[in-house]
Amino acid sequence: MKGLRVISGTVAMSLAAASSAFAGATRVYSSSMLVLAFVGFLALVVAIQLIPAVMTLFGAIKGIARKNENVKTANAETGK
Repeated sequence: MKGLRVISGTVAMSLAAASSAFAGATRVYSSSMLVLAFVGFLALVVAIQLIPAVMTLFGAIKGIARKNENVKTANAETGK
C-alpha cells in the first residue's frame, strides 16, 4: 500500500512539473509564403526520388526470388 502511495505521488509531481514546461509554447507560427513554398518543393523532391528507389528495391527482391527459383529448379533436375 505504501508503494502505491509513493508511485501515485511521483506521477502527480511529474505531471505538475510538466504542465509548466508547455507554458511558453504559445507562439503562433508565422512564416511567409516563400518559406512554405520552399518546404513544399523540398518535400516534392524527396517524394519524387522515392519512386526510383522503390522500383530498384522491387527489382532487387524480384531478382533474388528468381535466383532462388532457378536454384530449386537446377537442384530438382540434378536430383539433389
